[in-house]
Amino acid sequence: MKEQEGPDSGAIAGFAGRIRENIEKVFLGKSGAIETLIAAFLARGHVLLEDVPGTGKTILARAFAGSLGLSFARIQCTPDLLPADILGVSVWQDGGFVYRPGPVVNQFILVDEINRATPRSQSALLEAMAEGQISAEGKRIALPEPFFVLATENPVEFEGTFPLPEAQKDRFLLSMDLGYPDKEAEGRMLENQRRLTHPVTDLRPVAEAAGILSLQEDVTRIHVEAAVKGYILALVEATRQEAGLRVGVSPRGSLALYRSGQALAAVRGRNFVVPEDIKELAPPVFRQRMLLSPEALVRGVTADRIIASILDRVPIPEYTA
Repeated sequence: MKEQEGPDSGAIAGFAGRIRENIEKVFLGKSGAIETLIAAFLARGHVLLEDVPGTGKTILARAFAGSLGLSFARIQCTPDLLPADILGVSVWQDGGFVYRPGPVVNQFILVDEINRATPRSQSALLEAMAEGQISAEGKRIALPEPFFVLATENPVEFEGTFPLPEAQKDRFLLSMDLGYPDKEAEGRMLENQRRLTHPVTDLRPVAEAAGILSLQEDVTRIHVEAAVKGYILALVEATRQEAGLRVGVSPRGSLALYRSGQALAAVRGRNFVVPEDIKELAPPVFRQRMLLSPEALVRGVTADRIIASILDRVPIPEYTA
């Protein structure tokens, strides 16, 4: 595969490098997760961070938001959260009703512990994530660009949680689990806490909102070889034929893998996608889009295990660098 003429992947890689370096001042030992998060943002997708409490989901989200020069709002989900708390309300003022926007009318939205909100409140985010607009007080309100939702959730087995509906999960470009840091990184975290405030409060933006939209546009022009497109379709089709799945990956999943592959290639300084990009991104893109069959659930089979099996048996296409 010869390098294709196209967008300035160096500018995208430089943007990603500045963001990654800034985040790593406070979120340690997870360079791969940071890179994937940046790629999802550049692909104009939304991200779901899934893991047990205390693994740094919120710190990563706050560090990422603090590194971007975007308007920011945080929604802390609780069982008594109402849709109006997200979308906004109309109040009586000077003889008439005036709409006051909710926190969703910002560029970067952190939805903390999304599965602690009831399904009614969770669904208030659906239109915003899918269409970049909301319906409030009988009007359609366009959301500012770029628009990015980063949601965190705890495992559904934890008390006081409400599983996300499948339609909601499908609106996320990808889902990530962070896992525990290694011993060295955790030791550095302890050293960083020798102060009254968390280091994340010191972060300053290292990117300007004005240039982000052009970078996102450049990502759409990253070249994807026909063989790589075929690899994407083969992986998706394998999920639909998998006996352990009740529902395989939808066409929206195909598009998500294609777009995130373009973004990851650009983050790594290339203007073309290689099959290894697709193989690396398949688990976070596919994971929340697959429904296990009852038999698989009884046997304790996980979505990640099925994805690993598919990646092992679907051949990677040959290409020439």
